[in-house]
Amino acid sequence: MALDGVFLRHLKEEIGTSLLGTRVDRVFQPNRDELILAFRGFSAAYKLLISARANSARINLTTIPVENPQQPPMLCMLLRKKLQGAKLLEITQPDLERALMLKFDSVNELGDHVELTLAVEIMGRYSNIILVDENGKIIDALKRVDAEMSSERLVLPGLLYRLPPPQDKLSMLTCTVEEIMARIDALPRDMELSKALMSVLQGISPIIAREVENNAGLGHEVYVKSMTPPQRRRTEMYVTTLMETAKNVSGTPHIVIDPQNKPKDFAFMDIRQYGSAMTVSEKKSFSEMLDAFYAERDQIERMRVKSQDLLRLLANHADRLSRKIANQQAELSACAERDTLRIKGDLLSANMYAIQKGETSVKLQNFYDENLAELEIALDPALTPQQNAQKYYKNYRKAKTAEEKLTEQIGLAQTELTYIDSVFESLALAENERDLNEIRAELAEQGYVRRKAGKKNQKQPALSAPLKFKTSDGFTVLVGRNNRQNDKLTMKDANNNDIWFHTKNIPGSHTVLVTDGKAPTETAMEEAAVLAAQHSRAKDSAQVPVDYTQIRYVSKPQGAKPGMVIYVQYKTVYVDPTAESKAKQQS
Repeated sequence: MALDGVFLRHLKEEIGTSLLGTRVDRVFQPNRDELILAFRGFSAAYKLLISARANSARINLTTIPVENPQQPPMLCMLLRKKLQGAKLLEITQPDLERALMLKFDSVNELGDHVELTLAVEIMGRYSNIILVDENGKIIDALKRVDAEMSSERLVLPGLLYRLPPPQDKLSMLTCTVEEIMARIDALPRDMELSKALMSVLQGISPIIAREVENNAGLGHEVYVKSMTPPQRRRTEMYVTTLMETAKNVSGTPHIVIDPQNKPKDFAFMDIRQYGSAMTVSEKKSFSEMLDAFYAERDQIERMRVKSQDLLRLLANHADRLSRKIANQQAELSACAERDTLRIKGDLLSANMYAIQKGETSVKLQNFYDENLAELEIALDPALTPQQNAQKYYKNYRKAKTAEEKLTEQIGLAQTELTYIDSVFESLALAENERDLNEIRAELAEQGYVRRKAGKKNQKQPALSAPLKFKTSDGFTVLVGRNNRQNDKLTMKDANNNDIWFHTKNIPGSHTVLVTDGKAPTETAMEEAAVLAAQHSRAKDSAQVPVDYTQIRYVSKPQGAKPGMVIYVQYKTVYVDPTAESKAKQQS
């Protein structure tokens, strides 16, 4: 991971400059893997984010607002009891390990001052946040580790806190460059210089090791057993620079951006290994850079965690409906031979004189066939010819009725499956807790989710406003966030002359181009169509069909589920949702 020991050393310095001597004002736990400590100093307030999430573990000052649950988790309540009002005395880091110890001066229930330590371990999927008392014993941890989970290190209340076992690597804070090169030379096999550095040095990430190799080899791969003298000299020079950066905490935050303008990597030094394939820019602070790097990823992850129960519910319903449709279609296929049953009944009725009771089958000329071919008909020997004919007629009527019912039921099930598909898309577009609550309320109205006890007659909260965009030539475009909002936008709020957009046969948001009585421009129409595609399941496709028509031609069938409409007199346009949108979102 890019957040290595040297990077964490820079973060320690940055956090300490702002927070040492300040007191914890509030403690929040937005989700199971994150804590936020709000500090208040004499002249400013700060928020410290501590994340133990496997793919984004970190600690940094943050300005990004985060929604908190109405009921705080148990650990959050414990930390509020122990740390609120506590003064941050010191932040330490063992060598270049990926761990910070935040030491607080706190006051216990008896009014005595005690020293508490919040151990923050940034170690990928093993990341943890552990509260330790003045005697070095664990009070509690974000992730408890028992004997079934690990045989090397237990993390449980009451046990003495121990750091994770150290690796056999050199610390750049205490070793020399000669020791580093000697350790590299002693490696048992030939390997790339970057991998050798990773195996020898504590506290560096792959991107830093690759950068040293890139500089030593002038853009070419370097192998430790076949280094040329110039390559060795450059390696020693860049390792020396790396050591000085670590010791003096003199690095600068740099973020790597890919061609799609998405954060790719970050480091405490300038990165040149990607050449012109990536853009590297310097940020004002390490905390600001981490906020920028993880903002989108964290938002997606937070919403994923909070929407897991709804996703599971919808997946179960979708699976049940798919199996039901498959079974009914198999039954419907069996009804396809119903006309043959009627024909056999007709042939038996017309040939009563030629059939004797007790026969098990009879061959009769099929007058419905243009070639008058013979058709063999199975008979029940216990029945008279007339009763056999009536039996075929009865089975024909039964098959015909079954076909009608099955066709109707399959249609209803497919409609319900389409609706569930649309809710899946609403969940994918949800940006915050309020969006999720609106989707939950919609599912409760439709009977998919049980209403909470005592909430049956409670008034539903007002819907949030749709997303609002402004086209490059000044027209307003509104985009629904979920099905209930889609209904309100299309059926109540929009004017008859406004233009309605929706991806063709693809789940997505209702999109309305507000005309205000003016004729919409081609530019506005195109940008609105792109927005409709971008807020649909086809947002990552290259060419997406989008239907559009005036609102007057959009209607909602009686009894239809939220978001389900029909429309006529429409046209279709193909757009590329992956292109940069010219319409800008409004607050």
